[in-house]
Amino acid sequence: MQIKIIIAGPRGKMGSEAVRMVNNEDTFDLVACIDRKNGGKALKDIESLPALDIPIYEDPEQCFQETDADVFIDLTTPDVGFEHTKLSLLYDIRPVVGTSGFTQEQIEALADLSTTHGTGCLIAPNFAIGAVLMMQFAKTAAKYLPDVEIIEKHHDQKLDAPSGTAVKTANMIQETRQSKQQGHPDEKETLNGARGAETDGIHIHSLRLPGLIAHQEVLFGGPGQTLTVKHDSYNRASFMEGVKLSVNKVMESDKLIYGLENILE
Repeated sequence: MQIKIIIAGPRGKMGSEAVRMVNNEDTFDLVACIDRKNGGKALKDIESLPALDIPIYEDPEQCFQETDADVFIDLTTPDVGFEHTKLSLLYDIRPVVGTSGFTQEQIEALADLSTTHGTGCLIAPNFAIGAVLMMQFAKTAAKYLPDVEIIEKHHDQKLDAPSGTAVKTANMIQETRQSKQQGHPDEKETLNGARGAETDGIHIHSLRLPGLIAHQEVLFGGPGQTLTVKHDSYNRASFMEGVKLSVNKVMESDKLIYGLENILE
């Protein structure tokens, strides 16, 4: 069966990678794109994108109304991605969302909408399979080494901090870690923010530099030992296997799934 797909943000670094992936996959059929510019044009009219006669829409609702599609892939920004995902669900087109930065309230609202419409939705803070394994390993380690800090490093154009991956990692760690405050009880920052963000005693540090793509270290400490669980994405092709898997899995779902770890066998 061919899966008909709409992609938002085809000119972006992640979006353009998704366009190439979908175009190269035999069971996927790219039927439209959503872009804040270039409405009325085709992909073939955009320099650096594949020479495909695929229509581009500026208005997402018009796109969903006029296009027969099964899945909508959104790899844009948090605010835009949330509105796109709501619209997609309202038109019973299954969203696969790689936009990080959604609030818990937004995720819950999308979950309610997904269940009401019986339309599958998958939101993944990170589509890299290795990153998902890193989070699972960290969750296991936290049961035995509850003193932990997270360092996430991304390119300097990323809008949200900490990253969705770091937040998801902290949430997963809290499922097995005994809650505790770390460090000296009288610790004081002499420069505000030096110890990073903090949730349930876990400190999260965000680095933003040109040259980086997506990287995370989870550092555990115990008496006489440390453990580091680390993952690096060196290019955006690293995310495409996860996107491909998500497209196939969301076709089988009638509710929201949050996190790629929930579809790995």
